[in-house]
Amino acid sequence: MLELDGSFGEGGGQILRTSLALSLITGKPFHLRNVRAKRSKPGLQPQHLMSVRAAATVGQATVRGDSKGSTDLVFEPGEVRPGNYRFDIGTAGATGLVLHTLYLPLMLGKDGPSELTLTGGTHVIKSPCFHFLDITWRAYLEQFGLRLRLRMDRPGFYPRGGGAVQVFLQPCAAIQAFRHLHRGPVRVSGFSAVAGLPDQIARRQARRATVRLKQHDLEADVQEETWEGGPGTVLALALDTSPAPTLFFGLGERGKPAERVADDAVDQVFAYLGAGEAAAVDAHSADQIVLPLALAKGPSEYTVAEVTLHLLTNVAVIRQFLARDIVCEGEEGKPGRVRIA
Repeated sequence: MLELDGSFGEGGGQILRTSLALSLITGKPFHLRNVRAKRSKPGLQPQHLMSVRAAATVGQATVRGDSKGSTDLVFEPGEVRPGNYRFDIGTAGATGLVLHTLYLPLMLGKDGPSELTLTGGTHVIKSPCFHFLDITWRAYLEQFGLRLRLRMDRPGFYPRGGGAVQVFLQPCAAIQAFRHLHRGPVRVSGFSAVAGLPDQIARRQARRATVRLKQHDLEADVQEETWEGGPGTVLALALDTSPAPTLFFGLGERGKPAERVADDAVDQVFAYLGAGEAAAVDAHSADQIVLPLALAKGPSEYTVAEVTLHLLTNVAVIRQFLARDIVCEGEEGKPGRVRIA
């Protein structure tokens, strides 16, 4: 049984999710202590607890320590069975992070498709929103030979949650290696959406984003949208990078002006472009694609706009499960390069 320390590196839920996924894929059990030790609320919170229980369900695992607030977890995997599953987080916890736990075990080396229904948060802070998953993350996975389809039936914002996402996963015999070192020039498009709030908020978000982008010689077509559900707002900006579009977003919250929501997304665009054309993959995708590529046949290599502690931590966890040479070049907080031999 692998002994893992959840206080290592960024000390958050990513250590748990990567460990669960790799345990199901490799068949290796693990004991994780100090779960989410560096978070303001340590231990298993609802979305992390759902990741554990969902992994146990699809992989027929034996689990000890799967209770809210638990900081000590033992996970012994069984056989992963593709199929139709429904998981309700019960809060605004991120549906995308539960998906990150399950997609590889249900797809890699399986002989049948799977369908997931995930309810909870679709647009919540400190997690990939639905549109990032559908536009950026899914496009990268398709480059690796991983085919999936996402559909948002209704949005879910913090604190109410209640969002619903359908995920359709196709089996994958083998993951393809990947090389991406240069991004090239970009164009910007996007949307400004409100759910259960006045339309003027969407207009203010869109106006702020287009004005700031234009000041940096970037023309953007930002569409205004009104969704059912909520309350909540989101401003998303997509760069037409190849081979996968790169999406950045800002989210509204109580007391936060619409202009600040737009600024959150625009600032990320500027930071990404400021890293230069030799920094191809955005910081968020960089740590999310390293896991499937560590399971690919053959070497992979990609440059990143920023070496984050999330990326470094994920690499360290992967090394615990896989005998794979993964090197991350560059200083934390600066552009770098990932090599998987």
